[in-house]
Amino acid sequence: MRRITKTVQGMPATDGAGVKLKRVIGTPALDLIDPFLMLDEFGSDDPDSWIAGFPDHPHRGFETVTIMLEGRVRHGDSVGNKGVIEAGDVQWMTAGRGIIHSEMPERAEGRLRGFQLWLNLPAALKMTPPRYQDTPAARIPEVDVGETRLRVITGEAFGVKGPVESLIPVRLLQARLQAGGALDLPLPAAHNCFGYVYEGEVAADGKTLARGTLAVFEGGDRIALRAGQAGASVLLCDAMPIREPVARYGPFVMNTREELMRAFDDYQRGVLTA
Repeated sequence: MRRITKTVQGMPATDGAGVKLKRVIGTPALDLIDPFLMLDEFGSDDPDSWIAGFPDHPHRGFETVTIMLEGRVRHGDSVGNKGVIEAGDVQWMTAGRGIIHSEMPERAEGRLRGFQLWLNLPAALKMTPPRYQDTPAARIPEVDVGETRLRVITGEAFGVKGPVESLIPVRLLQARLQAGGALDLPLPAAHNCFGYVYEGEVAADGKTLARGTLAVFEGGDRIALRAGQAGASVLLCDAMPIREPVARYGPFVMNTREELMRAFDDYQRGVLTA
């Protein structure tokens, strides 16, 4: 069984045009979990904290995953993709060699709430052509495992395969545990793994993980969770580490400082997406 080697709480941050969020990975307390570069949780019923959104901005060298829990976001990019991400939908964007896109929240009933995860790419894939995979909630399969319902976004769990295609070996799951419910999840021993509790609380490795807590699991080939009396929802992510140098600044993630400088230069010259 894997042990918990680190737990962290997210820290308040702002991004885009002043969107208030909680940054969980990509902070002084937790720089990265190879290949996971950043995890943000956004959520508020105050439109003033998010309505300015994320106007046009560039990316190169990695992928972003947006998981919507509540609300609606309209997106568009420099290669002609556009659409709306609704509650339950997932958008998987491969920036690859370069893309310029925008993500603008829209007013809807209730709150705006969700996650954005940044996933690194190895040097051999950093300059791959950009692409989008917009996946509606209805296409994302769920499987009941005892007292837990698993939503499989990418990768495979208990014989169910997620619809999103990843360029590297990665699995993203959303687990909803009933009150007092348990989950025993096998995973590849070589994968790095974390769990982020976004509703309720769970017990794991003799520790209680409250809402808003991320736990890093190491060693072994399975993890065991048990929900508290209010039940729990957990984002579970595991992936094969890339084990390459990481050079990142703002919207670009490369392997060297020289590659970063080239990305900024390409953007300023208007050839980032060429």
